[in-house]
Amino acid sequence: MDIFVKLEKNKKFMEKYNKLKKKKQEKEIKRRVKGTYKFVDRKKDKKNLCIIIAGYKKILWEDVFVRLEKFMPKDMDVCIVSSGLYNEELDKIAEKNKWSYLSLKQNKVTLVQNIAINLHPKAKMIYKIDEDIFITKNFFSKLMETYKKVEEESNYRVGFVAPLLPINGYSNVNVLKKTNTIAKFEKKFGKPYHDGGGEEKIIKNPEIAKFMWKEIGQIDELSKKFDQEEFAYSICPIRFSIGAILFSRDLWEAMGRFVVEKGTNMGRDEAQICEYCMIESRAIVVSENTIAGHFSYGPQTKAMEEFYKKNRKIFELKEV
Repeated sequence: MDIFVKLEKNKKFMEKYNKLKKKKQEKEIKRRVKGTYKFVDRKKDKKNLCIIIAGYKKILWEDVFVRLEKFMPKDMDVCIVSSGLYNEELDKIAEKNKWSYLSLKQNKVTLVQNIAINLHPKAKMIYKIDEDIFITKNFFSKLMETYKKVEEESNYRVGFVAPLLPINGYSNVNVLKKTNTIAKFEKKFGKPYHDGGGEEKIIKNPEIAKFMWKEIGQIDELSKKFDQEEFAYSICPIRFSIGAILFSRDLWEAMGRFVVEKGTNMGRDEAQICEYCMIESRAIVVSENTIAGHFSYGPQTKAMEEFYKKNRKIFELKEV
């Protein structure tokens, strides 16, 4: 018989063991919010927080931030966060909009998010948006509506909620079907899949990224159309790219905050939250009533930057 199996039957031993285990967990949680940072604090202690992760894709900021500035709800604390750098332009954007700005010396994307959430103790619901996401008019309201409705009316417990994203391992298929462009896609690229694996063509092929921006329709027009449709959502059964999500503080605390490891931790937050949702039976919910643009995945970025320069009109905010 295994020695630990025997010890498990010893009540005094297990009490000491669980006490030590708890202390170790508490120490780890403290470590996950510890870093060297500068925080320009303009928080208003709102119950909703939006974290905007930015610092490395300046080429997109004009079109990305004009959308964030226009559609950001008034009853929201907003914090731009930079991992591994301080950027004066981002600091000024935050100042202009009366948002907070957090810059972390260490380049650790999980740590900067943990610190941002920790610095907003009143925040109960958290939007996390990457700097390459082009939100649309109903982004915030639809994600919150979907979160609440699924929690209250369905038989699911929510992990996090996301919008439809055309360049996304899961929702690319949903978008192609909703825009009646799946046949055109298949003719050019073959069958699309719900697949977030690193070798999948939706992630690696820049021509697919261009197709998604050029052929499915303008995102602001699509957002208006989807908003007018009957309330709908889908449940993602695979890894979901978390460029734009809404989750609760309770979930963040329950999973012990985001893991902080060696390196930049890029993608570690995504793997952790998706794994947690699967193991703990929390649904990854995708609103079918709102859409946002994801610029590209990493392997597509270089080609997409050239495409962006030549096709800027596609990405610009359109009043509809």
